[in-house]
Amino acid sequence: MNTISINTLVRENILKLKPYISFRDHNEFNDPTFLDANESPFGKWNRYPDSTQRKLKNRLSELKNLSPGQIAIGNGSDELIDLIIKIFCEPKKDSILMMNPSFAMYGFYATINENRVLQLNLDENFDIVKDDFLEIVQKESIKVFFLCSPNNPTGNSTEDIEFYLQNFNGIVVVDEAYIEFSGKKSSLELLAKYPNLIVLQTFSKAWGIAGARVGVAYASEEIIQLINTVKAPYNVNALSQELILSALEDENKLKENVRDIVAEREWLRSQFKGIACIGKIFPTDANFFLIRLKDVDNVYAQMLEQEILTSRRDPAIPGCIRINIGNRQENEKLVTLLKNI
Repeated sequence: MNTISINTLVRENILKLKPYISFRDHNEFNDPTFLDANESPFGKWNRYPDSTQRKLKNRLSELKNLSPGQIAIGNGSDELIDLIIKIFCEPKKDSILMMNPSFAMYGFYATINENRVLQLNLDENFDIVKDDFLEIVQKESIKVFFLCSPNNPTGNSTEDIEFYLQNFNGIVVVDEAYIEFSGKKSSLELLAKYPNLIVLQTFSKAWGIAGARVGVAYASEEIIQLINTVKAPYNVNALSQELILSALEDENKLKENVRDIVAEREWLRSQFKGIACIGKIFPTDANFFLIRLKDVDNVYAQMLEQEILTSRRDPAIPGCIRINIGNRQENEKLVTLLKNI
């Protein structure tokens, strides 16, 4: 059991901050007349959404076997990343640690908040070198470590996540945006053991609802209360809440999405192996591939000419592009082009 005191990590002004509380969302009424929030009395969506996202949290608590008090809903995981940094990192003073390469938005929001961004360089297989991790966390004063697993843009999962929780005295954020594609266990099962753990998940990837912009943070009730204090009052709109609740009624749809994407991933992998312009296909647990090309400038230019959009990672990752798995028609278009180069 990790005995870290969360309050010692929180910014002093955040500990003193009083949350905005919507009176109607924190009380029960039988037949209310809403004259309190300066809304229009007309229209289908004329009322503000539930600022506590009560129905959505209750449904997620059933599915994840956690209490509703351990769940925070964000306007995408991006909002939650931003809030975590604001809660724990004093501007111009504190630092975050992120893997390199990894999801750029961790550093983006830390920079906006005027925090130092320290990078933990991954090895040639894009794994964390544990000795390097121990060295940097002992040497530097770091408040938050962002650990993306499976990692974006590399696609591989991090093993032995408990090691990082046991050897870091700050907040560990495990970003599981792609966990459904990996077949790996979620770090949610570690929440009871580590009060400094925050697990991020999203409806944008495996659920296929990126347009709704809904992310979820799972953590101790103490941390979730801090997030609820700092977040905007009505941060997740009513349409998105209804859409996600409807999607959660059909868990088979998630399984179908994951099954179909993993099947396409394996088909693409088999096709990539025979393509001359591809130098290396990196292992992936996600819904994308990182591939190294023999002539990235030429290949990327030809893909753009055909309006095939991919994510160029060169020069940060030399010669590499990230390609996410599409449907069979999209994948065949990609493979045909690559084979003709």
